[in-house]
Amino acid sequence: MNRTIGLAHLSALHLSPPELVQAAANAGFTSVGIRVYPATKGESTYRMAVGSTMFVHTLDRLGGTGVAVRDVEVFTLNGNRGRAEWEPVLEAGAALGASVLNVIGSDPDGGRLRDSLAALVEDARAFGIRPSVEPISYQPLATVPAAGLLVQQTGCGIMLDVLHFVRAGGRIAELEHLPAGAVTVIQLCDGPADTPDLPVPRAMPLGQDVNGSPRQIESRSKRLAPGEGVFPLGEILDLFPDTPISVEVPDVLAVEAHGTFAHLQHLYEAAATLTRTSLKTETK
Repeated sequence: MNRTIGLAHLSALHLSPPELVQAAANAGFTSVGIRVYPATKGESTYRMAVGSTMFVHTLDRLGGTGVAVRDVEVFTLNGNRGRAEWEPVLEAGAALGASVLNVIGSDPDGGRLRDSLAALVEDARAFGIRPSVEPISYQPLATVPAAGLLVQQTGCGIMLDVLHFVRAGGRIAELEHLPAGAVTVIQLCDGPADTPDLPVPRAMPLGQDVNGSPRQIESRSKRLAPGEGVFPLGEILDLFPDTPISVEVPDVLAVEAHGTFAHLQHLYEAAATLTRTSLKTETK
């Protein structure tokens, strides 16, 4: 197995997009996912509208490092958002060179979610972007089978977050029955068999809200690097040998204790070891 390794923004969300690109390049990653739209209520926002100062600086870093943008995040379909909200996100994603938009299904009305997603998929085609739903264990769209049905109904893709796949009780057989090409990105991390009882960090990057929920605290503040837990990572990677990897391992306390570079270098080396990719011969 020999594939490139990308970095999800959540692994270092305290870094602005241009800082993230540079840090990813320094640690060995060849692509990044960039947050251009807030994920949680009250979250601070990186000003990434096309043409903004931060956007221009991000393009400069991308050009200088050779790092690519795989996906942009995160657009939540909650029943109230439509074209007026998603069009600027698609514009930013296209200008960054992204091919995937991360979509969260928080609308409890399944029919409305399907219809909104279908409209988003149709609009995104003009931008060369495939909206890809991420099943999240504490959201209305929680499971891989539910996401697979949306793939069939709308033509969307799936961003497979391994943590949420496991926490939702996912089984490998569910992945085997997905339509061909459904999984656009694997968000790679590891963890213990059960959701741990973790303290809420003193400060969350961008002021993210965890609501005191153990699953949200784990998801946003403390995951394990690939190979350090019990998740069936090898089986998942073997099922999707050509699917890009995005390492998504936030660890707020580790960053505070050891610094961002040490954290990201550890993540890259762990992912490279897992995928049996040579650190010297990996190519973009």
